[in-house]
Amino acid sequence: MAQPTASSSASERRQSVRSGVAWEGVRRLVESGDTADGRRARIVDIGGGTGGFAVPLAELGHTVQVIDPSPDALASLDRRAREAGVADRVTGQQGDLSDLRDLADEADLVLCHGVLEMVDDPAASLASIADVLRPGGHLSLLVAQRHAAVVARAMAGHFQAARELLDDVPPGAAGAGDASAGPVGRGGRRFTHDEVVDLLAAAGLHPESVHAVRVFADLVPGSLLDLEPGATAALVELERAVATRPEYLPLAAQLHVVARR
Repeated sequence: MAQPTASSSASERRQSVRSGVAWEGVRRLVESGDTADGRRARIVDIGGGTGGFAVPLAELGHTVQVIDPSPDALASLDRRAREAGVADRVTGQQGDLSDLRDLADEADLVLCHGVLEMVDDPAASLASIADVLRPGGHLSLLVAQRHAAVVARAMAGHFQAARELLDDVPPGAAGAGDASAGPVGRGGRRFTHDEVVDLLAAAGLHPESVHAVRVFADLVPGSLLDLEPGATAALVELERAVATRPEYLPLAAQLHVVARR
């Protein structure tokens, strides 16, 4: 995943800020050799869309299977992989997390980014992921974090929505009554660090690292990144600097957790 440059488009600069920390965590994992004992890794990207992670991973020499419910996204994935010259290492299949056991064989690494928030049963979904991971394989999990979502809603003047998200599942929502599943909001569930750790443990997955993602990115006006020279690179560096500091986890819009089976 390329670093932002002066010639990058505005959308590319914003995307580099939003996904940079998670990408670096995944890249370090596959380059360490832990993922596949030094051989080419077999990677499954659930909800991988148009290949924002899949194509760069294929460019590093790994094979990636993208499972996504959108045929339009999979068509874009195919074009992107062909343009990058890695079509032989990237495959796309229509489906979602509930289809994982039927669509995927044993994997060295599973990416589940922005998906767990939308499922009916996060615990069962993580159990499915554990089933397709080889012993010693890894999960890269990126989830929306509740504390930051409460703050964002309050700052936008949505005080009732912030209060509902604070500690209770809204009546009638999927998972109501199950606090470990995380409250369900309009944009899906939001999790705390402890809830994620508990869910992973119940699935037999062991967290190895947790990073704060988008601590400041959502608070910085897009116009500043578009107009101020060097602002994007400086913000990316700031996000990297706070990613491993536990005191910033509650402020992060997302948590990136790497767990081992």
